Amino acid sequence: ISNKCAIFILYPYSMSVPESGVKFLEEFPGEDVFGFGDDLELNQFDGLPFSSRYYKLLKERKSLPVWKVRSQFKDALEENQLIVVSGTAKTGRSTQIPQWCAELCLSAQYQHGMVVCTQTNKQRAVDLALRVADEMDVNIGHEVGYTIPLETCCSADTVLRFVHEIYCTDDMLLREMMSDPFLEHYGVVIVDQAHERTVGTDVLLGLLRDILLQRPELRVVVLSVPPMTDKLLKHYRSVPLISLEAPGSAEVVHSYSSNKDYFYSALRLVLEIHRTKEGGDVVVFLASDEVRHPRPEHSKCKYGFIHFSCLLQEVQCAYSILQREGTRLGGDLDQMVPIIMCSSYLGLLPNLAEQAGSAKSRRVFLSTHQEEDVWWPAESVNFVIDTGVQRKMVYNPRVRAFSKVLRPISQCQADIRKQQDNCLTELYSLGKCFCLYPEASPSPAETSPQILESNITPTALFLKRMEIAGLGQCNFIDRPDPEGLMQALEELDYLAALDDDGNLSEIGIIMSEIPVDPQMAKALLASCEFDCVSEMLTIAAMLSAPSCFLEPPAGSAHEALQCHRKFQHPEGDHFTLINIYNAFKRNLTTEKWCREYFLDYSSLKTADAIRTELTDTLNRIELPISEPSFGTKTNTHNIKRALLAGFFMQIARDVDGSGNYFILAHKHVAQVHPFSSYGAQSHKLGLPEWVVFNEYTLSDNNFNFSLSDVSRQIRSMLEPEGSRKCKEKKRAVAISSDANSSCTALTPAYDRCVIQ
Repeated sequence: ISNKCAIFILYPYSMSVPESGVKFLEEFPGEDVFGFGDDLELNQFDGLPFSSRYYKLLKERKSLPVWKVRSQFKDALEENQLIVVSGTAKTGRSTQIPQWCAELCLSAQYQHGMVVCTQTNKQRAVDLALRVADEMDVNIGHEVGYTIPLETCCSADTVLRFVHEIYCTDDMLLREMMSDPFLEHYGVVIVDQAHERTVGTDVLLGLLRDILLQRPELRVVVLSVPPMTDKLLKHYRSVPLISLEAPGSAEVVHSYSSNKDYFYSALRLVLEIHRTKEGGDVVVFLASDEVRHPRPEHSKCKYGFIHFSCLLQEVQCAYSILQREGTRLGGDLDQMVPIIMCSSYLGLLPNLAEQAGSAKSRRVFLSTHQEEDVWWPAESVNFVIDTGVQRKMVYNPRVRAFSKVLRPISQCQADIRKQQDNCLTELYSLGKCFCLYPEASPSPAETSPQILESNITPTALFLKRMEIAGLGQCNFIDRPDPEGLMQALEELDYLAALDDDGNLSEIGIIMSEIPVDPQMAKALLASCEFDCVSEMLTIAAMLSAPSCFLEPPAGSAHEALQCHRKFQHPEGDHFTLINIYNAFKRNLTTEKWCREYFLDYSSLKTADAIRTELTDTLNRIELPISEPSFGTKTNTHNIKRALLAGFFMQIARDVDGSGNYFILAHKHVAQVHPFSSYGAQSHKLGLPEWVVFNEYTLSDNNFNFSLSDVSRQIRSMLEPEGSRKCKEKKRAVAISSDANSSCTALTPAYDRCVIQ
């Protein structure tokens, strides 16, 4: 419901709009006008008249560089199965090309399917869908929709009548291919942001090459940047290339020498720009840790708490420094407002854009390499500061762990960052990009593919499900590292996901249906045998969601620690997470309760949604879900057995009684993370001898994350076979002598050994 009014002009069919009516409309610019007459133009997608906003946006669209190749693109799309479109940021390729593809599907009456456009970032998928729906003058969720994890905004009823243009993440489309391997629901597949080289995008580009051979009517459009073009053309061989004319570039200023202290140099430059009183917002690209799981939507929530687990270290530090220095500026300077821009923070950007519209404030966007090509809400960015480095998490298959690596950005990334200033706006005549590295500094031409830096065990499971037996022969742009591929297949074999021929076993097929990591999927399957499914669903959801803990404001650290201790469980972190989730549900999922206990409301809501989705998945594949019995001795024992069934490769032993855990799988020593239930500053319990952990990271202090005590289970497995059989025989005799034993069913033992 808008405050704007709609003006309806009624006149006979034989008449044109009178001159008085035209003058009347000129007095109300920007209002929605609906005229009914002979020359009324109707929207081809919904059959309704176009609004005045459509024509206003159409004028802006025609000024985009991509509009110059509109006819060329449409002709190429009709004549070729695959097209590569190369262009820099702000050419309009991500918003206009999907609309032209939708027009092609409409002209064919959707005989071959709809349009799908993949994105590497879920927030970008939502933003683009909203923008395209606005430009097409249709409703979001009907003719245009989006699909992201835990959220779908589409209408199946409109597929037969209207174009159903879906923006979705690349991982979501891959999961859809498990039931529709040839993507027969789609007539056009658009792969956007191909230059980001995510695992999902690379796998999709490889599979599409084979799908095109099976479906001659399918059309594929790959959107990328110029440095990536040659590799795409080589991969797909002879395909048409459409190059977009780059918009006017900014004035680029390079440093004379490499600056090791890039962090403080960038912050000093921000303050210098602010003191010059030149207009325009500032974007600063810092080198921050890459997070592998979705994080809360908001780095600094409205209650003043900061998420210590999701805030990237340098971004958090820069935010604090600029906020402190901003209060010390002279009264003659405008206000400086630092804003954190990480992937999970983008949900609030439209509101931020509205808040910071004052001419007496300058926004400083603190970003990372993950947000180089985001849908910026600010049209007033006039300065870009590029540190030229990035810190990423790279997977090491030899030790089955991630490590932090600091490396220079690629030339492709540098070019994208130079386009972030809004140098062509009417506000400022010229933007500036300050590069804190020499122009001739060595840097790779392309972004390093994530498939070479990630744990590809989930990818291997997916490809096995797609019946691609020879993973090394898959048409990847860059083939996975042989060592990483071997480790992935080895892990699937240990999890009993493969049969003797190397194909998926029955267990592997079920694991591929569960949208979690293979190890957690195996633990969920084992929980069905041990009657602890409800508790394992909670553990899986809490570990898949962002961290639920908030870092307290200054002076509240002790209070927060006492609050968190109320949820601690003597058996370990997995059980602590169950306590937190159960308390959250008992208190009716209220935000006030989360605030009182220094817990993140949005994270717990996300965990609740993930748990619901996992429950629906288990019901769909008809797996039994046991009733919750958390807190009993038997249930605690069974939860640990289920965890060991999936994470048996992640067992460690305390070698000296001080928290230095020796990891059996790869002979490394790691410490307990400070935020663990057994952390040095929070536990009042003795350290367990044996633990099972969820995650291990190589850093200055190697840390184990989310660990629980499994000493009793390990000792029973290491017990001599004769002694164990004797105890089992005595237990069976005791049960048989019980008068009620006829009503008691023995739980079958889990036969697979966890230590081999």
